[in-house]
Amino acid sequence: MTLSILIWLPLVVAVLGVILGGKIAPKLTVLGTLVTLGIAISFVVRFKSGEDGLQFVTNEAWISELGISYKLGVDGLNVVLILLAAFLFSLSAIFANLREWERPQLFYFWFGIAQTAVLGAFVAQDLILFVAFFDLMLIPFYFLTGIWGSGDRETRVRGTQKLVIYTLVGSLLMLVAAIATGVLAAEQHDTDITYSISALQQLPLSDGSQNWIFLCFAAAFLVKMPAFPLHGWLPDGYKAMPLPALGVFSGVLSKVAAYGFLRIVLPVFPDASVHFQELLLLIALGSILYGSVMAFSAQNVRMVVAFSSVAQMGFITLGIFALNEDGVQGALLQMVNHGLVTVPLFFIVGLLAARAGGSEEIRDLGGIAFRAPVLATLFLIVSLATLAMPGSANFAGEFLILLGVFKAKVAFAFFASIGVALAAVYALRAFIKAMHNRVNPGVDSREVTFRDLAVLIPSVVVILALALYPQFGLEKTETTAKETVAQVQAKTGQLTADKTSEEHQP
Repeated sequence: MTLSILIWLPLVVAVLGVILGGKIAPKLTVLGTLVTLGIAISFVVRFKSGEDGLQFVTNEAWISELGISYKLGVDGLNVVLILLAAFLFSLSAIFANLREWERPQLFYFWFGIAQTAVLGAFVAQDLILFVAFFDLMLIPFYFLTGIWGSGDRETRVRGTQKLVIYTLVGSLLMLVAAIATGVLAAEQHDTDITYSISALQQLPLSDGSQNWIFLCFAAAFLVKMPAFPLHGWLPDGYKAMPLPALGVFSGVLSKVAAYGFLRIVLPVFPDASVHFQELLLLIALGSILYGSVMAFSAQNVRMVVAFSSVAQMGFITLGIFALNEDGVQGALLQMVNHGLVTVPLFFIVGLLAARAGGSEEIRDLGGIAFRAPVLATLFLIVSLATLAMPGSANFAGEFLILLGVFKAKVAFAFFASIGVALAAVYALRAFIKAMHNRVNPGVDSREVTFRDLAVLIPSVVVILALALYPQFGLEKTETTAKETVAQVQAKTGQLTADKTSEEHQP
């Protein structure tokens, strides 16, 4: 079985849904996402941990004159993320099936395209192919937000415009940088042009070229994550996006951006990664502190989850630019952890709003914990995972990230530790105010249904399973994490040696 089946199956199912009509499309989409999940599990089961290089490789010439190939592959960087994406899309498809949508065949058509784009970006091993899938991810959410988004028409238009403008500018910068990488590598090494990521690693660019290309890629990835201060689209975009789409956008699409740093930036531009390390650590630290403070002060429960995602992506960026194995492994584990809590959190937001007359304002919630103990228990488990409770996989991820940063830059690790405490504040505040205190007169206190549990139970079970055995992700990423930071660490060691030599010169 090839990776092409994994990528294109969701799109095929989406097209079939349009052909067969709106009554069949929702159930067909759920079936398609579950089959895709099964295929992803088969690749994870067959994946051989500890082996160097790519596995399950597909490599065919696409546009040979331009050096562009249709190259796909799996290694320690993406194997668990592929499984995460397939799992979260299946949960979100079930989530979407719990309500009626206008023109459902089109809704699920765009949903299927989004899954194809995400999976394609994760397995692409050609730079132009990665950019193509990365840009394709934006198109479905333009329609999902503009047509089926929350709020009035003005809210949807404003959210869609900001989302498109910010991410489109970032994508254009990345496209220019990607083309320049292949052209400059061919010129500087007098070889045929290629966009194979593994080949580009063996054709290092000059420092000046690396620096400006690095900034272009970084801008594109930081906007999509999103990171402070490039998050200007987030408040309006997150408020307007329909919750099933928002779950996969926050849980999966932001991880594609972080994955881009590991797949492309660190191995292909190692000198620039070292040069701009402190800048990216500052951005990560700013995201952690800003996101935590905004999540604590937010009065809308959806925005609490949104700004907590900014903080969590800050931790992931921090781990990546610790530029060592511990930080990278912690970042990969935290990508999975954050994705697993995001979809159930946004689903819980929807359940709470349904009990409060459609309001997501915290002041309109409260007091249903004793009348809906199952919902309260599931919400508490997800909240404790969000704040990285000791014993949870989130704790293991943040511990590895901070360990990596302490080894690299002690001052950044110290200030980042404040974000761990702030996470406990905003997560527990949201849970207590939403579930306890007095029952608001407008709140309908009722328990979750069996249909609701179809989304919540699988995600909570996986959260608990990963808490008991976080090694599942760590053992699959260890070898590739070492390879990813090898060139960067060599550059860091060279700079340290040069500095020491200068200090000892008479």
